[in-house]
Amino acid sequence: MSQKNTMKGVLCALGAYLIWGIAPVYFKSIQEVPAEEILTHRILWSFFFMLILMTISRHWPYLRQLIRQPKKILLLALTAVIIATNWLTYIWAVNHGYMLEASLGYFINPLVNVLFGMLFLSERFRRMQWVAVGLAFTGVFIQLWHFGSVPVIGLSLAVTFGLYGLLRKKLGVDAQTGMLVETLWLFPVALVYILFFTHSPTSNMLENSWSLNTLLIAAGIITTVPLLLFTEAAHHLRLSTLGFFQYIGPTLMFILATMVYGEQIDAERLVTFGFIWVALILFTLDALYTQRRLRRS
Repeated sequence: MSQKNTMKGVLCALGAYLIWGIAPVYFKSIQEVPAEEILTHRILWSFFFMLILMTISRHWPYLRQLIRQPKKILLLALTAVIIATNWLTYIWAVNHGYMLEASLGYFINPLVNVLFGMLFLSERFRRMQWVAVGLAFTGVFIQLWHFGSVPVIGLSLAVTFGLYGLLRKKLGVDAQTGMLVETLWLFPVALVYILFFTHSPTSNMLENSWSLNTLLIAAGIITTVPLLLFTEAAHHLRLSTLGFFQYIGPTLMFILATMVYGEQIDAERLVTFGFIWVALILFTLDALYTQRRLRRS
């Protein structure tokens, strides 16, 4: 990859993970709205936002090219379902006091990216990467064996987001066009759900306050902008390199959970977090050492 494209990927990755890191503040501000209802708003308003963005950026010719590739259109339906599952899990976790476990999932995700890169993209594992992944799995196994529980939320977030990044990278569809098609697949389901199956006090926007409606509409932007940045970064960076930047998001989430929203770290979580953090330190040191060695050669 050229240096220009690599730098573009780095800036997009930084932007995406910074926004994701502080996004819990937004979701906490509308926690009276059920998670599945927030998800429908994310889908509906993302679709309209993408229509505007595609028009402004004159991206419609890319959509016409994509329409001639029905296999990719169908695969984007799969990525749409995967990312919607990730969104719903994340929103529910944040608004039900499981932000720490959500941050754990995104701490695990860089290692999942490395694993998927090896399995599906022929990216080679270095010795220290094997050790890092082994430590991460050890932390999860100890929690299962000693405490009798599995970090279901964390693992679900890590695997679904890892799969999404992998599939979008293999598809090779640009960020805007891919996002539009994904939201188009989800739009009818979200519209039917919010019109006929929601019965919460906030489901009728005509009866909501203007401030709440503004926040719900903003869900489209909060969702779309970082995901566009992420998919653009995935297009320009190796999957394993992209994982390096994901430390930013969960670190900010961890700080918010413990210092702002008062979530406690019990022994169960501390053991798992400890193994993951050590794994990430080794992974980072290995990446830095490898980059330095390549520059010298």
